[in-house]
Amino acid sequence: MRKIFSIFLLALATVFTACDASRQGTDGPVIAPPAPETPQTPETPETTTATEDFNYLTDEFADIKILRYQIPGWEDLSLKEQKLVYYLVEAGLSGRDIMWAQNYRHNLKIRNALENIYANYQGDKTSADWKEFETYLKRLWFSNGIHHHYSNAKLKPGFSKDYFDTLLADTNTELKGEAYEVIFNDKDAKKVNLNEEEGLLLGSAVNFYGPDVTAAEAQAFYAKKQSPNPEKPLSFGLNSRLVKQNGELVEQVYKADGLYGDAITEIIKWLEKAAGVAENEKQAKALRLLIDYYTTGDLQTWDDYNVAWVEATEGNIDYINSFIEVYNDPIGYRGSYETIVQIKDFDMSEKMKVFEDNVQWFEDNAPIMDEHKKKEVVGVTYKTVVVAGEAGDASPSTPIGVNLPNANWIRKAHGSKSVSLGNIIEAYNQAGGSEKLHEFAHDEEEIKLAKEYGELTGKLHTALHEVVGHASGQINPGVGETKETLKNYASTMEEGRADLVGLYYLMDPKLEELGLVDNAEELGKAAYDGYIRNAMLVQLLRIEPGDDIEESHMRNRMWVSAWAIEKGREDGVIEKVKKDGKTYYDIKDYQKLREIFGELLRETQRIKSEGDYEAAKNLVENYGVKVDQNIHKEVIERNEPFKSAPYSGFVNPVLVPTSNTSGEIIKIEVTQPESFEAQMMEYARKYNFLDENEAAE
Repeated sequence: MRKIFSIFLLALATVFTACDASRQGTDGPVIAPPAPETPQTPETPETTTATEDFNYLTDEFADIKILRYQIPGWEDLSLKEQKLVYYLVEAGLSGRDIMWAQNYRHNLKIRNALENIYANYQGDKTSADWKEFETYLKRLWFSNGIHHHYSNAKLKPGFSKDYFDTLLADTNTELKGEAYEVIFNDKDAKKVNLNEEEGLLLGSAVNFYGPDVTAAEAQAFYAKKQSPNPEKPLSFGLNSRLVKQNGELVEQVYKADGLYGDAITEIIKWLEKAAGVAENEKQAKALRLLIDYYTTGDLQTWDDYNVAWVEATEGNIDYINSFIEVYNDPIGYRGSYETIVQIKDFDMSEKMKVFEDNVQWFEDNAPIMDEHKKKEVVGVTYKTVVVAGEAGDASPSTPIGVNLPNANWIRKAHGSKSVSLGNIIEAYNQAGGSEKLHEFAHDEEEIKLAKEYGELTGKLHTALHEVVGHASGQINPGVGETKETLKNYASTMEEGRADLVGLYYLMDPKLEELGLVDNAEELGKAAYDGYIRNAMLVQLLRIEPGDDIEESHMRNRMWVSAWAIEKGREDGVIEKVKKDGKTYYDIKDYQKLREIFGELLRETQRIKSEGDYEAAKNLVENYGVKVDQNIHKEVIERNEPFKSAPYSGFVNPVLVPTSNTSGEIIKIEVTQPESFEAQMMEYARKYNFLDENEAAE
């Protein structure tokens, strides 16, 4: 999607969260704010309106904080608009099980068993073992499966196999075979493995391919496919699972009468209701095409839908729905299911419209080669939106910004939509704290700049990353899509490229001219401090000691920063210093650093435009993978006094319709779930449309 989990969100909070950012084509870094310095009591009223005393924090466990968000302006929508939102939210939640099935072949079996235990166990619920069971189940709910949502490592239970056997027996729950053993053994240890030596597919547990399909076989399979129009390449592999049947590779297509058909049929039902209350014909046309795509699985229809969707810019309601981001596929073909339902924030959208109006200026003045610039950037829209509901790959861990569609030819010919998820950002801001800033910032000036410009920096970097970054540049004629040319490095290269666009322009006087900031130089300093500090120090809290960096967004932050540090070493641009036995990074020349970011942006765009795989590999492997283990150990020790969890996610508000005697909806209220557990169990009851064995075949 090109989602952003902006690294600058809450520059005061130096910890990343949730997913990271602009995905596939473009997810950007996502930053999760730390827990409040004074923890709030998770009291959750059944119905909540947008009030100053709204309690954002609802739960905290393991390395996770669960927050809530409001839907400001809901009462200002017409009933028809509220119905449209409700139907789109229901459509999204109806596909929830698909994400679980895609993440791992035994996820649904394991989840169903654990939820049955949770619902029916009558034994001691005060014991340490039961608390560990609860925490394990919550972690699975948060990650949509048994692998960590961010690191991709398999989650380890804190209870024994013997205790689990007792729970199974006491609740008459059945879980056996591989689905039982994998909870406790070392198999399927990584959902997504990016180490080629271990096999990109054979070393990954993600359920996009049969267990015996290799990366070379899959890539050869798609290399033989030809699009009817080479100038408009189809997204082969986006909506299917690739398996071997009788020794031959076969695609199991996600569609109404295909793989995951029961859930897709339910999605279609709600999308048809949504099309019936669409705000205008363009919106209705896009919804009908999405229904056709879900019905047939036809990739040409997918492209037709994306063109119609990107051109449907009028109205108060919009949405993202389908198989979109390819971050979970080690070779970048298959899209994970996700949905976000959005209501336009008119006031903030009008204020940020300046990016839409000036996107060509940013393209023309970018420090990249002229032949790599778009002569005309078309159809770019940028809006701040209010999220009304999320599911799949966007929930509970959510981005803060999104840019779509991912197909380069559609973006070039028809444009793209960028959104900033305003109420999600607001929830992060309200629940955040600044304790880590004082520990990892080099000096008081750095702290002062972060506090003064941190929030604004986050908003502007999100906009620049999504609107300008992902919309910028073009691939040379005859060069294939990045998933074909840059392969397993495509995602991290795209995210780094969009980050670099934002970094380069955050210190540009143009931002002052546009009325976005009163002092671009000071804003840029705060941004650069935060980026280097997070990349080189704080984000290391997200990996285990001794591990390499594997997650694409973490890699992009590291290779951008490490390359810049090395490039500026001779001129003393960034100094690695020791103070009281602690490591810090002190930027000495911000303007020179901006030039370095520009040089790296030029090279990164060249790599994408020319499809230079070896250059991408060298950049990522040499600068973005290895960790200084001494610094990693030091960072972990320095973080010990801080108890806030490094990742955040959300429960969704609940839309409750009231109908008259004829069954017609006459009112829809916004309520809040009782708790994270309550919402997850309600989802399991209400949106359980897939046979648990279908995912394991």
